[in-house]
Formats: sequence, structure tokens, C-alpha cells
Amino acid sequence: MARRLYRRFPFDLAGDCRVPEGDERIRVSCVINFYGRMDLLAGILHSLARQRFPRESFEVLLVEDRGGSPEGRSCAGEFGAILPIRYLPLDQHFGKMGYSRNFGLAHSRGDYLLFLDDDTVILREDFLETLLATGESNLDSDAFIPHGAASYALIKGRYDHHDDYFMTSRCMAYRRELLAELGGFMDDFAGQEDVEFVARFRMAGKKALNCPALEYYHPPLLVPNFRKPRAVGLSFYRLRRRYPLLVWLLLLLNCARHAPLYLLPGERNRQMGRFGLGFLGGIYDGVRGRLSQGYI
Repeated sequence: MARRLYRRFPFDLAGDCRVPEGDERIRVSCVINFYGRMDLLAGILHSLARQRFPRESFEVLLVEDRGGSPEGRSCAGEFGAILPIRYLPLDQHFGKMGYSRNFGLAHSRGDYLLFLDDDTVILREDFLETLLATGESNLDSDAFIPHGAASYALIKGRYDHHDDYFMTSRCMAYRRELLAELGGFMDDFAGQEDVEFVARFRMAGKKALNCPALEYYHPPLLVPNFRKPRAVGLSFYRLRRRYPLLVWLLLLLNCARHAPLYLLPGERNRQMGRFGLGFLGGIYDGVRGRLSQGYI
């Protein structure tokens, strides 16, 4: 459906990143965006340190927001003794996950880009090895979706919902040439930049492969307040300049569709509903801003 919609309403599918050529010696670039939460970051770095994969064949890019921190530099230095780490303090656009992902992408060199969150957990020691083997044996696939399950470490009451296969940067792999073709992410996104990217991915007719042999754990969606989803809603609102009107409206509707769930019982419904309501709040902020400036 997304491909048909794009054919009916074509537009420029390029994101905001100029992806450089890779280095044939580096097969996988692991990009982790973070700020603070050193205990969580240490967890994913320990997981990568246990990988049965040649150290000269992969790299770990640590992109720290707000220009970096002494703790972040110290952690990168500590793990640099056992991992091929490149520490990249973010230079500008703090708090913009789209720009932060692109910043790591622009400094990467691997054939495959594996985006990870700092609170992602990988237990399998052959994860990178399996990812590479899967990519080399499925040359018609542009992206590789690991199987996700809920972790409980941060969630009171064991709220355990998690989509099994979800194209999210908490744990998602792409071929470099695919990211170069689509120009990576859009810079001006406070969050859910991966959701917007997937919309363009689908419209471009690209193929993603579900990979049950690649497993990870991540806390399920947790929305303690409306601040983050409002910022996300405003980010999507600003896409109006780049998307055809109908495509833009459908994208907004898709992101806000869970708002009515807030009225239903259950932790999953409350969390997803709260995000949907906050997202709508961000759209309202955008409309109100344009009205106050006389744009509408």
C-alpha cells in the first residue's frame, strides 16, 4: 500500500544525511546513541564485548548527546581496551534523535549498520556473526529485523508487551547502500525518527527480513508523561513541508491511532494511549504556532 501511495503522490524520499563510502575491512558498524545512564550503556557494551566476531571487522560508535560528558568519555575509554570504540560527542542539535542517528551514520564505515539503544540487551554471543551471515545469504533484503522481547529491569509490575518484529532503532540493521540511497533519517526529530524512516523505506519499495535467529531484549513502551510524545508530534507536524498533504495526514493518523486506548484498562493500553494523546498535543502545538504567526 505504501508503494502504491507513493506512486500516486511522489516526493523526494531523501533524508538529511550524506552517507559516506564504507571501509571494506569493517563489516558491521554498531551505532549507540546515549546520554547519561552509564549503567545501561555498560550493559550493551558488555554484550558487544562478548561477541564471537573479529575485532577488526566491526566498530562501535558511541554518540553522546549534549556535547558529551566526563562519564561518557570515561566509559568509552574503559571499554576501548576491549572493543573497537569510537566516541563521538554530539556537536549540535541536542535532543534531536534524528540528527543524533545521522551523526553516527555519517561517521560509520561498516557494510551493515546496526542501530542500538543504550538499554537494549543482547545475550547471544553470535549476534554479529549471525547478522552478517543472514545478510550475505539474503542479498535481496535491504534491512534485517531482529526478534524483540520485553525486558523487565526498568518496568514496575512486569509490563511485558513488546512487538516481536518492529523496525525500530532500538535494535535494527540496514545495508549501507540502502541508507545512502534514502539519505538516512530526518534531522529535526525529537524521537520516533525510525518510524518516519520506515515510511520512506516502504514507499521506496524496499524489503525487510524478519530474523528469528537474531534476538534482543528491550523495555516495552513507557510514557511517564506527555513531554516526549508532544515533542515527537511537533516533529511530525513539521513534515508538512516535505510530504504531500494526503501522505502527511495518513502518517499523522497512523502515529496518533492509539490515543483512544487510553480509555481502556491495562498497562499496555495506558502507555500506548498516553503516547497517542501526547502526539496529538504536539500536532496542536504546531497548529497553534502557525496560527499565532499568521501562517493559516
